[in-house]
Amino acid sequence: MRQTALTPLDRRILELDTIAAVLPLERRDELAELLTDQDVATLRHLVNEGMGENTLRALTSDLAYLQAWSLAATGKSLPWPAPEALLLKFVAHHLWDPQKRQEDPLHGMPHEVAENLRHQGFLKSTGPHAPDTVRRRLATWSTLTKWRGLSDGFTSPALKSAIRLAVRATPRPRKRKSAKAVTGDVLAKMLATCASSSLRDLRDRAILMVAFASGGRRRSEIAGLRKEQLTVQPPIAVEDSPPLPSLSLHLGRTKTSGSDHDEVVYLTGRPVEALNAWIAAARIETGSVFRKVDRWGNVSKRTLDPKSVNDIVKQRAAMAGLDPQEFSAHGLRSGYLTEAANRGIPLPEAMEQSRHSSVQQASSYYNSATRRSGRVARLL
Repeated sequence: MRQTALTPLDRRILELDTIAAVLPLERRDELAELLTDQDVATLRHLVNEGMGENTLRALTSDLAYLQAWSLAATGKSLPWPAPEALLLKFVAHHLWDPQKRQEDPLHGMPHEVAENLRHQGFLKSTGPHAPDTVRRRLATWSTLTKWRGLSDGFTSPALKSAIRLAVRATPRPRKRKSAKAVTGDVLAKMLATCASSSLRDLRDRAILMVAFASGGRRRSEIAGLRKEQLTVQPPIAVEDSPPLPSLSLHLGRTKTSGSDHDEVVYLTGRPVEALNAWIAAARIETGSVFRKVDRWGNVSKRTLDPKSVNDIVKQRAAMAGLDPQEFSAHGLRSGYLTEAANRGIPLPEAMEQSRHSSVQQASSYYNSATRRSGRVARLL
C-alpha cells in the first residue's frame, strides 16, 4: 500500500514537533498554518546553532505576530524584504494617540484588523502598543531579514522619525516588570502561606526560595530547571552551628551569557532544605524539578509553564494579604538585588549570584535602595 504524501501543512507540523523540546510551542498547529516553510527552516537552523531558548521563544512569538498582522492588514504573507511603506504602516497601526482616536475612528489600527488579531489570540489590549514592544518586533523583523541575506529599510530616517514622533505623541510612564520588589520581608510573608506539608505548599515554598536565593532567577529558568542541573556540594561550615547543605545550579546558557559559557550559581542552607523536601516528597529522580500538581495532589510528569511561576507568586502574595497586582515573578529578581543593597552587600558580589551582565541595570536597584535610606534623602 502506497504511503500518502505529506501536505506542506503536515510537514511543517512535524518539523515544529522536532524542535519542541528546545523551543516549547503550545500553538504548533496554529503556527504551522501561519508560518511559511522558510520561517520554519529558519527556526530549525537557529535551534541547531544553539541559540538560547528565551531568544528563540521571543523570535517565534514576534514572527508569528508579524505574519498574522500582515495577513490581517494586507491580505498577504509577510514580504521579504519589507517595503518601507509596510514598516510605516506597522508603526501607524501600533503607536497611535487614544485622544485622536476618539475624534477620528480611522486613526490607528483599523477595527477589522484589530478584531482579526484579537480573534486569533494575538491582540489583547485595546490601546496602543508599548513602544518597546514595537521596537522589539521591528528588530526581530530586521534580524530575520538579514538572516535571509537581504537588505532592509529598518534604518531609514522616515521610519526612525515616525517612531520618535509617535512615542512623543503618546507619552506613557515606563513600568517595571514587577511594580514592587519581593524583598526579604515580603518573601517571608509569602513563605508563611506555604506552611503545610502538602505537595503544593512544598513545591511553592521551594520555588520561591530557590528563585530568590539563587540570585533572582528568571521564571523561565526556574520552570525549566532539571534534576541533572543540580550538583551536591560539600557542606558549608558555620561556627557554633551545624554545617549548612550546599548545592550548585548549572544554568547552562542563559539570556545574557555567551554561547559556550556555563553559568553556575549556588544555594546554601534553607533553600537547599526546601528544594530537597520537595524533590523527596514528589519522588523526582530525573527530569524537570518543578512540575504541576493537580487538585488531588498528584504530581504530573510535565514541567511547569513559565507563566505558572508568575501565577504562583501572585497567588502567594494574595494569600499573604498583599496586592497580587503589585508583584510578579520578576519581583524575585529585583527583590534579590534590592535586599542585597539593603544588607550592604557589594554590588559585584551580588551580581556574581544574579548573573546580571549590565552593571547599569543591576545598579539601578542599588541606587534606589541607597537613595531612599541614605544621607541624600535626609538633608533636612
